[in-house]
This record gives sequence, C-alpha cells and structure tokens, in this order.
Amino acid sequence: MAATHAPARIGSLWHQRMQTLKEYEVVRDGNIFGAGFSNSVVFSSEYDQARQQLGHLISSYKERSFETVFSGNEVSNECGTCFSLTTSHPLHPPAFNFDHYLDTIMRDLTLVRGIGRSTEKRLRGRGYQTLYDLMGHPKYRSQVQPVIDCMRSEDSHDIMDLIGKRHAKSHTLVLGAAGFHELNDYAFLDIETMGLFSRPIILFGIGVIENGALNVYQYLLRDIAEEAAALYETIQHLSGERKALVTFNGKAFDLPYINDRLGYYGMSTQASTRIPHFDVLHFSRRRWRDQFSSLRLTALEKEILHIHREDDIPGQMVPEFYETYQRTGNCGPLVPIVEHNRQDIISLALLFFHLMGESYGC
Repeated sequence: MAATHAPARIGSLWHQRMQTLKEYEVVRDGNIFGAGFSNSVVFSSEYDQARQQLGHLISSYKERSFETVFSGNEVSNECGTCFSLTTSHPLHPPAFNFDHYLDTIMRDLTLVRGIGRSTEKRLRGRGYQTLYDLMGHPKYRSQVQPVIDCMRSEDSHDIMDLIGKRHAKSHTLVLGAAGFHELNDYAFLDIETMGLFSRPIILFGIGVIENGALNVYQYLLRDIAEEAAALYETIQHLSGERKALVTFNGKAFDLPYINDRLGYYGMSTQASTRIPHFDVLHFSRRRWRDQFSSLRLTALEKEILHIHREDDIPGQMVPEFYETYQRTGNCGPLVPIVEHNRQDIISLALLFFHLMGESYGC
C-alpha cells in the first residue's frame, strides 16, 4: 500500500481550522420531532452534561501525561506511527441454525426472476414447494438454476446481492447470509471523526472475535499527522478472503468516509466494495421502526440490550473534545472519546448477534 506522506505541519493546520466547529443542533429534551429530522441533534441535557464533563476532565487530568492515562502501544508501518489500544470483552453469540436458513431460502420461490407472490401461490398449488422443484418447471427451470448456483457458491456477497434485488436489502434473508461466515471472519467497525465531511478520522475502532472473546483494537491519533498510519492499520483488519464487515450506518458513513480519507493520502488500496457488509442500522429499522421513537445505537442498546452508559458523550460532540485536547495538550477529553467508541463496538456486536438469534437462532 503506497501513501503520500502528509507534511509535518498538517496537525498544526488542522488545529487552526478546527475551532470548535459545531455540525449539530441543540434541541430541548423530549423534542423527538426535532431529533427525528437529523442525525446531528443533541438534546439540551446531554449538551449541558457534556460541557460540564469536559471542564471536569480538564481539571482531573491536568499535568498527566498521555502514557499514564492510556495503556497501549505505538504502532509503526510504512505510513508512519499511531497509538494502539486493545481490550478484550466476553461474548456469547447465539448458535446459528444454518439448516433453517437454507430451508427458508429454498422455499422462497420469489427469488426467481419473474415470480411474484401471486405466482408463487399458484405454483405452490401445483406442487412446486421449493427451488429444487422448479428445476422441473418448463418455464422457470432456466431462471432457477442461477439462484441455486449462487446458494451453492456460499459467497455471502453474491447471495446478499441476489436476495437484496428480489427483496429489500434489510430483509432477514440478507442478514442470514452472515451465517456463511465463521465468527472470526467478522470485523465490527466504528470511527470517530472531526466532523461530517472530509475531515480527519481521529479514532478507528475494530472489533474481532478471537478465542471466544470480542477483542477491540482502537487506533487513536495523538496528532492529526498520525491518521495515515491509523488508516493503514485499520484496513489490515478488513483483508482476507472470508472477511465480513459489520457496522451501524457504515454503508452511508463509515466506509465511504474511510475511502475518502484513503484517497486524501493517496493510498492505493481502498476498503473493498466486495467485502460482505452487514449494516445493522438497516436491519434494526426493519425490525423496530414501529416500536421505538429513536433507532440510534445508544437508544437501541438501552431498549434491547439493557445497557446504560455512564459519563458518555454524544458522538456529535467528539470534535469539540478532541479539539480541546489539541489546544490544551490535556488528554482528559480523549478518555470519553475512547470509551464511547469502545462501547459502540461492543453494542454493535451484541445487537448484530441479537438480530441473528431472533431470525435464525437455534
């Protein structure tokens, strides 16, 4: 992977540009209508609490060095250096009933081009119950063969694409394609940025399942100039023939953002569009859109996983906390950013497996 190294002054340039730029609106508590129109909304109580917390952090961590606050390692690669933190968390994914999943697919005649619900009903009345049965149908036998071949390939990317074209991309059959992967194939990704558009990523979080636990690898920028090295390390977690990416709104935000930053540094390798990508936000919307007023990850983790964060900060305020660290050299404001990102990764994995268990658990 080649990269055009950023000039040494990149950190100071961004320090000059990022003067607590706000890309969010503060609305009164309970204003679900105001919150519903934008992902960049912070309730007034959250905002006031975060501002008070920022002041407390600056006071509490005064004169403490980075090394005494964060226990990690400096990582070096061809793009430079960055700081890496690793934590391990117990995880107990539900058993996946693969036979049930395959049976559901094989009984869905609408996966064949030209067959809708009404046609499927008529075919069932004539004895065609499965895709295999259609192999003997004079009209549909040629159209059903590509579907069966796709399933036999066990290529989850192609299977998701096929099902997504015949159903919604948030369909449970699309989610179930994750069952073609082993647990250690999954990479749970979440990033923290300095804003919404073409600004540096200051923290990369990747969760992988190793030895029965969720290990969270975080690449934290001590300075903006370390972004290229952190990008390089993050992309390594997405390499491999059987990898599967899991995000929350990553199709619209995280993955395009990462590719934009890779392009900024002239890196030759982009995050592959061929990697199977399970965006949990899409599946959550399908499952709970009529049940909960908010489908943010922090809201779903309370309702579904019964996780209640303490001393968390709104993701929209991460740039302000990081800018304060840059401006003062006090690393206290980094602490809740790291914790926020780590919990996002953990909750993402738990919510993903919850949905999998609901749909195709044993």
